[in-house]
Amino acid sequence: MELSISAPQENEGSSQENELFCSFSHVSKLCGCGMSLRPDLTCAPQNSSNSGAIVKADDNVEKTEDEEKEDRAAQSLLNKLIRSNLVDTTNQVEVLQRDPTSPLYSVKSFEELRLKPQLLQGVYAMGFNRPSKIQENALPMMLAEPPQNLIAQSQSGTGKTAAFVLAMLSRVEPGNKYPQCLCLSPTYELALQTGKVIEQMGNFYPELKLAYAVRGNKLERGQKISEQIVIGTPGTVLDWCSKLKFIDPKKIKVFVLDEADVMIATQGHQDQSIRIQRMLPRDCQMLLFSATFEDSVWKFAQKVVPDPNIIKLKREEETLDTIKQYYVLCNNRDEKFRALCNIYGAITIAQAMIFCHTRKTAGWLAAELSREGHQVALLSGEMMVEQRAAVIERFREGKEKVLVTTNVCARGIDVEQVSVVINFDLPVDKDGNPDNETYLHRIGRTGRFGKRGLAINMVDSKHSMNILNRIQEHFNKKINKLDTDDLDEIEKINN
Repeated sequence: MELSISAPQENEGSSQENELFCSFSHVSKLCGCGMSLRPDLTCAPQNSSNSGAIVKADDNVEKTEDEEKEDRAAQSLLNKLIRSNLVDTTNQVEVLQRDPTSPLYSVKSFEELRLKPQLLQGVYAMGFNRPSKIQENALPMMLAEPPQNLIAQSQSGTGKTAAFVLAMLSRVEPGNKYPQCLCLSPTYELALQTGKVIEQMGNFYPELKLAYAVRGNKLERGQKISEQIVIGTPGTVLDWCSKLKFIDPKKIKVFVLDEADVMIATQGHQDQSIRIQRMLPRDCQMLLFSATFEDSVWKFAQKVVPDPNIIKLKREEETLDTIKQYYVLCNNRDEKFRALCNIYGAITIAQAMIFCHTRKTAGWLAAELSREGHQVALLSGEMMVEQRAAVIERFREGKEKVLVTTNVCARGIDVEQVSVVINFDLPVDKDGNPDNETYLHRIGRTGRFGKRGLAINMVDSKHSMNILNRIQEHFNKKINKLDTDDLDEIEKINN
């Protein structure tokens, strides 16, 4: 697989609001063509007195996590960077066929798909031994003749990128030197990640070439693209199809809309995507993927994918049965910190995640814990995605025992050794009401893989006690009071 047009750097600002002294080394994530996503990424020297993170926080800035919530594209990219293996999901797949009378095919091996030998070789070289749950059902539909349209719900890590890449590569006629497959990603960085999968899977198919339609990739007016696969962001792809005429949209066989929920959350992308879709031929295969299926995503999907097959993940039963939950009554932030130190002094903790409402609090807490001699990592919204991935990787490897974070990392991070989750601040929405979903995601970081977990909630006001009571009612689970001044009582919770 050749990349004849290099992926140019987007012009992104790299300044940061806070000065971070992070306990991780220089990071440079490579795309498949060997290009660094952020070659300018460097970290300040590590504080030699300990391996913790010390943060100089701006005292005048107290942003709520809702205000600083990282956009969905960054969260999606983070998940891609930190997941090297497929997630072994327990979700069941629900398939709604366009033609209910048609037999439902699924496959248990890639050989059953009758792929071209060079593509099968590429699949195995990537480490896929058998199809994932989403691939079992999606691939027979995507590779069927005549081509079928598909709307699929699929979380990061389930193998959906490899699935639609395989569909694109299977449809390409290598002898035709013009774009035949078009893939839209919401951001430049996500386009590069998909491009990496295309290059890896097409490694044994050198006739196939890939072009990036992203801002900054300057081509001369009147030039025609000879690459068979184009991946890009909606604005640039629209320009290449209409204004600049680099691509003849009437020759596109496969149109992929990746990260649809991220796409429609990004200003302008929804309209641009619809305009591109309307230029495509009637028999073009439409494939749309989204991690979530909110109403807005459904409406968007139905506009761009006519007469589709649909694959949805059945909602996993949410259980807190393996997690013991407690709360600690405190009067202020300092008392919460002392309670935290008492818990640490009394029980054995493999690794802990501590959630704060603001990055100012997270910075203060990381610095205080570091002074107490704990190995601390800090994660918050102003860090670049690659930096966050590096912090998570170090935590996974056990180089830090405590991860202090805001909500940016409440979802999608599986660390088997996390035995305790502490809500230094209870999760609330922008109106100050309990955020039950975030609570579930937070404490779900412990009790993973069938092990028993421990969740401790810090309560420092009547308001936060009210929040806790409403969380108890929502999940119908009793949260017991814990006296952190009684060491014997603390020791009991660890048994």
